[in-house]
Amino acid sequence: MSALSKYDIQGLDLTDNSYTVEQSLVRNKYKAMDAAGNVVVRGKQKMLKMKEEFPFTDGDGNEVFTVKAGGIIDVAGNYVLSDAQTGEDLVVLDNDYSVMQDTWTIRDAGDERAIAKIDSRGAAVTLARNLLPFGAIIPHKYEITDVDGNHVGSIEGQFSLRDRYEITIDNASNVPKEAVIAASMVIDAIQGN
Repeated sequence: MSALSKYDIQGLDLTDNSYTVEQSLVRNKYKAMDAAGNVVVRGKQKMLKMKEEFPFTDGDGNEVFTVKAGGIIDVAGNYVLSDAQTGEDLVVLDNDYSVMQDTWTIRDAGDERAIAKIDSRGAAVTLARNLLPFGAIIPHKYEITDVDGNHVGSIEGQFSLRDRYEITIDNASNVPKEAVIAASMVIDAIQGN
């Protein structure tokens, strides 16, 4: 089984290298669009749950995967991405939150080895976003790297009334796109971006 097929999600085929994630006017509800503007994934944070939970559907409304927190009110913890069709845990989004740097590690759910990292760029920007009044309106930028520290892509916040992120994943990447798109939505919802 190749690195890519191991993390494929049944019923979801993400072939583009760039996506736009946009938050709806209703808090913590998102959609991801491909380069042509087609909705390919929708996600939302379930409200009133003891553990954070995010069900994701494809553009037609079919459930494709779920992200669930490992613990109660898990601001800095683990979020497991599971295939909705097979029930298999595929990857873990591991948050190492600090005031100076937001770091998320995408890990294999089975052996917990790192697959990629998502790091906020710029300690000054991260600090301003966390400490200043209205700091959350400053767009955030994240760099995606592989386990060797090589650049894989980026998640870049845009100025808009709703939170909006442009996701770019380089062609040669073996990082699962589903995990990156899910991470962009989970990061935004959990950290109140």
